[in-house]
Amino acid sequence: MVNAADTNSLETELKAKARELGFAACGIAPAADDPLRAHRLHEWLGEGMHGDMGWMADRATVRQGPQSMWPAARSVVALGMSYAPEGDPLALEGRGDKARISVYAQGRDYHDTVKKALKALARWLVEREPGSQLKVFVDTAPVMEKPLGEAAGVGWQGKHTNLVSRDHGSWLFLGAIYTTLELTPDEPHRDLCGSCRKCQDACPTDAFPQPYRLDARRCISYLTIEHKGPIPEEFREAIGNRIYGCDDCLAVCPWNKFARTAHRHRAFAPRPELVAPSLAELLKLDDAAFRATFSGSPIKRIGRDRFIRNCLIAAGNSGDPGLAEQVRTLSGDPDPVVAEAASWALARLEAA
Repeated sequence: MVNAADTNSLETELKAKARELGFAACGIAPAADDPLRAHRLHEWLGEGMHGDMGWMADRATVRQGPQSMWPAARSVVALGMSYAPEGDPLALEGRGDKARISVYAQGRDYHDTVKKALKALARWLVEREPGSQLKVFVDTAPVMEKPLGEAAGVGWQGKHTNLVSRDHGSWLFLGAIYTTLELTPDEPHRDLCGSCRKCQDACPTDAFPQPYRLDARRCISYLTIEHKGPIPEEFREAIGNRIYGCDDCLAVCPWNKFARTAHRHRAFAPRPELVAPSLAELLKLDDAAFRATFSGSPIKRIGRDRFIRNCLIAAGNSGDPGLAEQVRTLSGDPDPVVAEAASWALARLEAA
């Protein structure tokens, strides 16, 4: 355990080291489970708002709090790495010839970058405090990073359910370190959303039944990334030209005016070919070309079939008859979900 005389010094050094490793934000929270957070999680799961993400329900008891996962944990170090965009994430809205890729996926896969930095910080902490134990997590683990980020003072969970920072807006990748060290926590961040509802009004599919609650089944990010089957027809037109994720609720947040690309980690600089990609070129990708194109990108994890399904929805919304020939070819695709999306898109293009 760290004695009282050393705690502030350790925390100051820890945060300085985090900045050195590329984290834009760092805070400390108690590791004790929060009954209110646990209740909200189970209520959300009970209403089925997690959709097909069965892994969230499967480990809900572990996910509900740090000590539910690891009883020995005493403190949580919550960290954020900036991926602030240079331009307007909504600039391609209505551009039928272009595909829209979420800002976070235009650079390198954040899982690798954030985890590497977390491990480096963990090694430093163990060397600084021999005998301490810890675990590091990016979002593949059953950890509620956003509520923990709020508890650690990194930001607050906004009405769009994502973490918002006064300094970095909505553009933070989150990670956490659970440790057996007794660290003095930072003050939780207060909610600064006020009466603003820009994020709620911006959602193309009305995925927010109320502020601070997201129905993933209606969310374009969920539908284009997590959902494996055919996209429900009621949402297809609203998806527009979004082929991987959606930034609308994040992009309109007024707190983004304080975000600076100077704070962005260099790994998340956008690849030029992913900023405004040609929809016609993306529709031509076979499995090998897809894997080569998205090597090192988070997009690779959804696979070629799901990706082409998304591109076909965008093609159907484009109103561009020049895409019809390529879409017609895909209507005979071996994957039934791709073939169905192609038939839908072709019907839309022919009608246009």
